[in-house]
Amino acid sequence: MASLRVVAAAVLVAIVAVASGGVSARPLVGEGTGGGGGAWGDMAPLQASRAFNIAHRGSNGELPEETAAAYARAIDEGADFIEADIEATKDGYLVCFHDTTLDATTDVADRPEFAARRRTLEVQWANVTGFFITDFTLAELKTLRTKQRWDFREKSHDGISPIITFEEFIDIALNAKRVVGIYPEMKNPAFMNKHVQWPDGKKYEDKFLATLKKYGYGGRYMSPAWRARPVFVQSFAPTSLVHAAGLTDSPLVFLVDDVTVRTEDTNQSYDEITSGEYLDYMAKYVVGIGPWKDTVVPPTKDNRLATPTDLVAMAHARGLQVHPYTYRNENQFLHFNFRQDPYAEYDYWINDVGVDGLFTDFPASLRRFQEWTTKKKD
Repeated sequence: MASLRVVAAAVLVAIVAVASGGVSARPLVGEGTGGGGGAWGDMAPLQASRAFNIAHRGSNGELPEETAAAYARAIDEGADFIEADIEATKDGYLVCFHDTTLDATTDVADRPEFAARRRTLEVQWANVTGFFITDFTLAELKTLRTKQRWDFREKSHDGISPIITFEEFIDIALNAKRVVGIYPEMKNPAFMNKHVQWPDGKKYEDKFLATLKKYGYGGRYMSPAWRARPVFVQSFAPTSLVHAAGLTDSPLVFLVDDVTVRTEDTNQSYDEITSGEYLDYMAKYVVGIGPWKDTVVPPTKDNRLATPTDLVAMAHARGLQVHPYTYRNENQFLHFNFRQDPYAEYDYWINDVGVDGLFTDFPASLRRFQEWTTKKKD
């Protein structure tokens, strides 16, 4: 494990060459960012004067998700945070990967040596069939190559990039030429703890948080330590966030799915756990919520926006930030209200709904929008 930083740096250099062709909502985010020097040295600090630009699985609208190339591209395009889903391998390593199965975004189905690994398991109350990441060692995963999830996106980078570890992901952020935050998710913790065992009775969440501590992450939101190495830790599992709150003072974010979906760990619907009473409870442990954007503003059957819910107002009233997901610029993802204009969507969410950050598949687009609107205000 000690050599991972060296390996990550070497991998990053090679892939960039390929890829480069206290709790509060917005008022606290808008406070001064400070200057250079101090904890940042000569690095430009994280911007905190406008909504955060969160690169969802890297710049995955352009490159295969959760890869070093996608994260390097996102940094180059101006993302404030790079986001990753963190899962576990059979032998207990943490890696950047979204699905519990490898089928959708790797070439595993084309690898005959792994054909017998395909099986069916229960994932979040449903039976899922595929090649499960928890059935592969890190060495085996490193032999696979990633591919673009969506058929309508660029496919020329399929088959190039390997899966990367959590530590390699962190190294990409720490090797940036400016302060870049990380936004890792404790993904499917109940599933990970069921199918992967760690020594000394440790849990997936313990391994996850120990990795952040190893690389110097810690400190309350907007503290000098946090500004030096910004991080948000996110999860859909409320019990994991409560457990994490006892192990770290890093800011935690409670992810919110469609209101009809049940949580993996408590079997409650997200409708139940976005009540005022439950948000009061979670506000003791988290600095914000990360709702699916259709939970905040549900669409109509004819692909238009309905009346917004009161979720953002409820969160802000409790001093919680709101970072909705996911913003994708392609026409098939844009509601008709936005007239096929992603800038119109950004403007609506940032200026009308009043969110504090956005998860986007296209961080360059969001960055350009924010620079353009800032210049207009000036």
